[in-house]
Amino acid sequence: MASNHTQAWIQFGLIYIGILLLVSLAAYLTIPWWWRWAFERVFRRSVRILFEEPYTSNLAEGLTAVQKFGVQWMIENEIRSQEGRPLAKPIGTTRQFPHFDGLLFSPAQLQRRPLNHQVAVVSKTVIGRRADRPMIVSMPILISAMGYGVALSKPFVRALMKGAAMAGIASNTGQGAWLPEFRALAKHLVVQVHDAPWRPSREALRTADMIEVRLGQGAHAGCGTVIYPEDLTKNIANDFGSPDALTTGCYIPAGVSEASHPGALRRLVRHLRSVSEGAPVAVKIAASHNLEHDLAIAVRAGFDVIVVDGAQGGTHSSPAILVDDFGLPTLVALCRAQKFLVDHGLRSRIDLVISGGIRTPGDMLKALALGADAVYIGTAALFAATHTQIVNTIPFEPPTAIAWAKGSKRRSFDEDRGAQSLGNFLTSCVEEMKLGARALGKTSLHDVDATDLVAWQEDVARITGVPLV
Repeated sequence: MASNHTQAWIQFGLIYIGILLLVSLAAYLTIPWWWRWAFERVFRRSVRILFEEPYTSNLAEGLTAVQKFGVQWMIENEIRSQEGRPLAKPIGTTRQFPHFDGLLFSPAQLQRRPLNHQVAVVSKTVIGRRADRPMIVSMPILISAMGYGVALSKPFVRALMKGAAMAGIASNTGQGAWLPEFRALAKHLVVQVHDAPWRPSREALRTADMIEVRLGQGAHAGCGTVIYPEDLTKNIANDFGSPDALTTGCYIPAGVSEASHPGALRRLVRHLRSVSEGAPVAVKIAASHNLEHDLAIAVRAGFDVIVVDGAQGGTHSSPAILVDDFGLPTLVALCRAQKFLVDHGLRSRIDLVISGGIRTPGDMLKALALGADAVYIGTAALFAATHTQIVNTIPFEPPTAIAWAKGSKRRSFDEDRGAQSLGNFLTSCVEEMKLGARALGKTSLHDVDATDLVAWQEDVARITGVPLV
């Protein structure tokens, strides 16, 4: 009896399982049909509502509003509404200015012959040629000022130093803290002078390969910088020599106090030249419509190098109004600075470095052709050092979360991998520039000039003075 009862339950279980399998199979086979039926009903109802409701209460009104106002500006204004303080905008402006894209190189053919691949092209670059100990780098590319603590984490700054050293070029301390380990890592180091409480010491200046007096930058004009407590870590505050900054924040004043008038600026240049035992002394300025007047003051002060940062310059975080609504486009700044130096017979005395939106080897070579002795790159170097490590941040965090001093993914950054990818990027850039020089029949990157260029955009032709095709 018990055995028959057990067998009955087994048979019932098998039948039940069979029914479940059949139902599951039927559901699986009919899912596409059910999805289609449900989608059609929802879609038809949505279209009917969209086409029948008055525009003022229609969902399409939101689409019109966003198109009129712009997605970026809408998001930025919503952040302003949330925070109630100046909007801190990263990376730089998205405005489309006349840029190097409006230029093309005119390849050598018969009048001048292109060069074979095995012909060597000189890329060595001398910065501060009239200084007692000029800075000699392997290529006309420098890593722009991106300071430890004010922008980047220490491992990321170390990666920039290492990558630049691999390529034989200079990196820049920026407005961040100067540490002895940075000097040990860098082959060539530009030490930036600013007015923060942690401004570089006499020892830091003495070991510099070039000193750069920061008076302004393209994405920040000439303003001071507020660093909020939430943007600092304990280690950064200690390296700044300001442990209280974790609760009070800190401030980097505008410019440098010694630049209050031309006479004081001259004395500062002489002092820096003496302390550094003859290193080139540069000044970094944001390009403005008063550029020629600013250049005249810089020349009288005795600077060896002038760095002009255009409106497309990058930034860790600057007030949006300064990022988007101040400055001159990089192309305009470069051409006006070059013309000033040539017109005043200063081109053989003072070196010109341009920065702001320099992205590719083509941009770099065009900048040299228009008169720059070298270019600074910032954002391009940032992304090159990040490279495949970007997968540690996306899709839920921005790529820069791995680089910023307080970035949420900063601890996942491998500085040796970052250094290698940056070194590879720089090597790739200079090799492409050499290919471009060969295509122009030139044996030095510094022989490329404006006669090698044509413009295909009218505004670019007007700005640069090169022929419009």
